[in-house]
Amino acid sequence: MRGVLLALLVSARPAAALPKADDAFLEDLSRRSFQFFWDYADPATGLVLDRARADGSGPDKDHSQVASAATTGFGLSALCIAAERDWVPRRAARARAVTTLRFLAEKAPREHGWYYHWMDSRTGVRVWNSELSSIDTALLLAGVLTAKGCFGDAEVAGLADVVLDGVDYPWMLAGDPGLLSMGWYPDRGFIPSRWDTYSEGPLVYILGAASRTHGLSSGTWRAWRRDWTEYGGVRYLHAGTPLFTHQYPQAWVDLRGRRDSDGTDYFANSAAATRVHRRFCLDLAKEFPGYSADVWGVTASDGPKGYVAWGGPPRHPDIDGTVVPAAAGGSLMFSPKETLRALRAMKERYGARIWGPYGFADAFHPTTGWTGPDVLGIDVGITLLSAENLRTGDVWRWFMANPEVPAALDRIGVRKH
Repeated sequence: MRGVLLALLVSARPAAALPKADDAFLEDLSRRSFQFFWDYADPATGLVLDRARADGSGPDKDHSQVASAATTGFGLSALCIAAERDWVPRRAARARAVTTLRFLAEKAPREHGWYYHWMDSRTGVRVWNSELSSIDTALLLAGVLTAKGCFGDAEVAGLADVVLDGVDYPWMLAGDPGLLSMGWYPDRGFIPSRWDTYSEGPLVYILGAASRTHGLSSGTWRAWRRDWTEYGGVRYLHAGTPLFTHQYPQAWVDLRGRRDSDGTDYFANSAAATRVHRRFCLDLAKEFPGYSADVWGVTASDGPKGYVAWGGPPRHPDIDGTVVPAAAGGSLMFSPKETLRALRAMKERYGARIWGPYGFADAFHPTTGWTGPDVLGIDVGITLLSAENLRTGDVWRWFMANPEVPAALDRIGVRKH
């Protein structure tokens, strides 16, 4: 393996049992996170709104009908968790999943099987002149596979297969021998930027390798660059500044106990990246005293000046001391001790200022008093899925129950050891 992760290597299994207080906290946080998806899925389409007010008052007028493909993927997975935990009747959760899958299979606009990043929640029609997004489609498909693995009946499986089999992965290569485009616009064609380095993008390559109809060759897995970096004496595979890049693919793809052909353990690497990020925030505490061992975390989120894809290391230039709870929340499955400590401390210290019916507000500033007015579906979603994987491993189990996924991992060289 290129680089030693030292003591940051972690167990290849979730905690067998959490302390009662920690589990009770996660139950409350998870149930609140799920409530976002239950409240903001369109009843006719199943598409889930991108965001809503953190106080439970609903979306603002500019977002009242804007759904996100990625958030809908998290929403399908959330339905599985809710059914398993009896937060809602299983038949009701399944019915919502069927509504969503049927709309995606039969009515939602798509091109070569790919979905638009932003859609009208009532019709699926493209909004905000958005692109067909390869990564947002992949996050949606991850939810489709999870629902198929969870509910498993013929109707769910049949609708899921229509969605999954319709995606033409070679088309998104846009003439490149191995690197996928980030998306396509109806009026401008393919986005020149490619998924050419370690990031959230490898999820698209894994799904492409798993496709039964329009798949990618195993060589595409080796086409993108692996950049190693070092911080605080720890060498790890770098995925850009926001921590979500490590979290999103592994919310579904169970890479515990697997290594790539070059020896890379991606699960251990993401645990290392989480702990490095915590150290990075502590190193910023002299400049931003709101950061501490218990209050840390910066990933793409709302900020006082708008949405920012910030993080580090390396330090994003816009970092201003804002804390994003989903940074720790999304890494519960990687580093439970540090992340649970942080999340519980944030809730206890700041209380109702940042805690509401959907869990944590998207972001807050410990020293200026600013709190983001919204929750974002992708942020409550990654927190919910990561918490469930820590507690039970169920999201991993449902996703990996689709045999084409572990077969694809073996084929591209990411094998059990």
